[in-house]
Amino acid sequence: MFAVILTLLCSVPAFAGGGELYLYIWSEYIPDEVVENFTKETGIKVNISNYDSNEAMYAKIKLAGEGYDLIVPSSDYVGLMRRQDMLLPLDKSKLTNFANLAKKFTDQPFDPDNTFSVPYMWGSTAIAVNTATEEGKAVTSFKDLWNPALKGHLLLPNDVREVFTIALKTLGYSLNDTDPAHLEQAFEKLKSLIPAVRVFDSDSPKQALLSGEVSVGVVWNGEAFVANQENPEIKYIYPAEGYSLWLDSLCIPKGAKNLDEAHAFLNYLLRPDVAAAISTEMGYSTPNAQASEFIPEDVRTNNIVYPSEAIAARGEFLDDIGEAMDTYEEYWVKLKGAE
Repeated sequence: MFAVILTLLCSVPAFAGGGELYLYIWSEYIPDEVVENFTKETGIKVNISNYDSNEAMYAKIKLAGEGYDLIVPSSDYVGLMRRQDMLLPLDKSKLTNFANLAKKFTDQPFDPDNTFSVPYMWGSTAIAVNTATEEGKAVTSFKDLWNPALKGHLLLPNDVREVFTIALKTLGYSLNDTDPAHLEQAFEKLKSLIPAVRVFDSDSPKQALLSGEVSVGVVWNGEAFVANQENPEIKYIYPAEGYSLWLDSLCIPKGAKNLDEAHAFLNYLLRPDVAAAISTEMGYSTPNAQASEFIPEDVRTNNIVYPSEAIAARGEFLDDIGEAMDTYEEYWVKLKGAE
């Protein structure tokens, strides 16, 4: 499927002088073929490093200050890094394909006028269950994760905001809640969930589901999509209580050296055919409004990848929560220490 789409990729002139860039991106978040094709077309070598959480990415950029030309933070971290003057403004004159993006994903409060960010992919974090197991069959919402029968059978993401979303939504609160009393309630609620947790994994959580190590996992939709392709008995459930939606964007961190190469890569990723190839391979939704015609129907109509309007309406986008993030992180350390 991916190979068919890749043949549609139109060529672009080679980048004068070749060059290279350093991309710091989530694990398993860009197809090798897309990167290889970019290098063939432009002569620019892409050096890739991976991270498994926004926190890890943020800490490294904050500490190192240089070494990467492109990073892929989620919307709340774009807002945080923008406020802390950690990003360079984009040169829109070099992003001729920016107009391909759907308006609903641009000019967001976390980055007005997209001064610092280019939307890359969006998606959800919900529940993947192996319906071939008794534990999996019993889970239909977040509140079911506290079922004692699930002890030792649950995977959670290694991500403080996503884990707190489970408790906050179960308690009836916003996933962007900053009320100290509500956060304390969420922490206490999560402490009672720890016995069910077999592993925290944001690197490749689908593997634990596919191997049978866990029966239920709170995972990103792309991971659930790939797992479902390999094992149709793994289903993706959008909890009735609500769930998180997220938008990941590409940004240039301060200290970046290869600015022309970074902009060339950004503009390449904004091509409809390239955006479609990434969405089809990775199982996440593209914000590129022009990509639809290149996406196979079985992906375009798959609710795991592209939820219906009714399902999407139950989701809530993660936002920058400012100084309240310190409280989240304090509770996160205590929670992980209780494993």
